[in-house]
Amino acid sequence: MGEVLEFDDVFVRRGGTTILDHVDWSVDDGERWVILGPNGAGKTTVVQLAAGRMHPTSGTVTVVGEQLGRTDLADLRTLVGLTSAALADRLPPGERALDIVLTASYGQTGRWREEYDSEDIERAEALLHAFGVAHLAQRTYGTLSSGERQRVQVARALMPDPELLLLDEPAAGLDLGGREELMAALSELAGDARSPVSVMVTHHVEEIPPGFTHGLLLRDGEVVTAGELGDVLTPQHLSNAFGLELEVERHRGRYTARAAVR
Repeated sequence: MGEVLEFDDVFVRRGGTTILDHVDWSVDDGERWVILGPNGAGKTTVVQLAAGRMHPTSGTVTVVGEQLGRTDLADLRTLVGLTSAALADRLPPGERALDIVLTASYGQTGRWREEYDSEDIERAEALLHAFGVAHLAQRTYGTLSSGERQRVQVARALMPDPELLLLDEPAAGLDLGGREELMAALSELAGDARSPVSVMVTHHVEEIPPGFTHGLLLRDGEVVTAGELGDVLTPQHLSNAFGLELEVERHRGRYTARAAVR
């Protein structure tokens, strides 16, 4: 479908503070993006705009061909899958993992009076299987580990078959094992040509799954650089973004970064 997401001269201001400043950015079909930057860089704000959960102060944001402010947000949100800490906090701990995924079909966060057919249930079960948590389908969400919850949330985000998948710090708070299980699942997703365009926010280059293709670096609400991942994740660009001289290495498709040794 060509261009899936476009930011054109986007500003976001709140209470006299500029959160995003002159952001120009576009995402095309088939791409998998990671957004990196220090705390306060504007990463989550970019995701909230892309999800249609806020509007820019000025400039235009176009999501799957629809411009914010000129489209029905309820319809737009069915085309965008989202995982975030704010959304996770709204998921009922007493719901079964299967229902956490299933209810995304209606944009709900819990079972009410809506009905689901066998195809809906089969899709939810298949997504749980794809992320290695099918055996947890009948377990309540609140009893799952952090890593298991994150994988259930990604399965939930994919339930409506979105055209754009947004992952806001999906590995936050996970231990090493949980992180690596999630990275493996996201890497497999990124390598599937049938998967939606993906945009993932993280603070750490170590959390970028193999298969992601592009990167956007932010600092103080401004774009440091954007483009193909290998061109973005250089010592110079990362040092500029994080305000610290960094060394960067890549091994088997995974990146690491550390302070430069003097």
